Amino acid sequence: MPKAGKRIAKAYSNFDKNKLYGLEEAVKIVKENATAKFDETIDLALKLGIDVKKADQQIRSTVVLPNGTGKTVRVAVIAKGDKVKEAEAAGADAAGAEDLIEKIAGGWMEFDILIATPDVMAQLAKLGRVLGPKGLMPNPKVGTVTAEVGRAVKDFKAGKVEIRAEKNGIVHVPAGKASFGADKLEANILAVVDTIMKLKPATAKGTYLKSLAVSSTMGVGVKLDTNAIINKK
Repeated sequence: MPKAGKRIAKAYSNFDKNKLYGLEEAVKIVKENATAKFDETIDLALKLGIDVKKADQQIRSTVVLPNGTGKTVRVAVIAKGDKVKEAEAAGADAAGAEDLIEKIAGGWMEFDILIATPDVMAQLAKLGRVLGPKGLMPNPKVGTVTAEVGRAVKDFKAGKVEIRAEKNGIVHVPAGKASFGADKLEANILAVVDTIMKLKPATAKGTYLKSLAVSSTMGVGVKLDTNAIINKK
């Protein structure tokens, strides 16, 4: 713990934590301070001016990061017949129907994304208590309930991530790895902001994108100038 404290203190000494930075400078600072012994994930935290208690202001969607997440994503697909073969051909790590449902019910959870075709959703209902708390229940809003399983598998493997407003309108989204070139991280961040702006509810009042910060897994957060980011995108 003392080492972590010194490392964080040193990181804060390299920039002004109260200043709003442009995208290029913020990414540079975060990359320089990502000094852990593993390839840290670069995360975005966005504060939105919405009331998630109102149904028409709840935000849940996806964005395909142009340069991926840098993470190997395990995708499982529950479907029937030829759709199973389609999923396997697209690179699914596991695919099946009743057999896979029973396997998951028995405790198998070796996947990060679960995709299902509409015709099997009724059978998946019994897994709600298992999948729901983990955020793994297939949902059409994020493209995990679809008949186009092949395309869905490829999208999630390529870097498709979920955007979901949590309590107080906070959205957390991964933007890549510290080992990514600055240009790749910047492109991913702009893709997220662009998608967020397009999702603005018509009933949202006042400032929509209130704040934006970028950080690494073990690093410090750097605040970005939201107006500059919006204009840049």
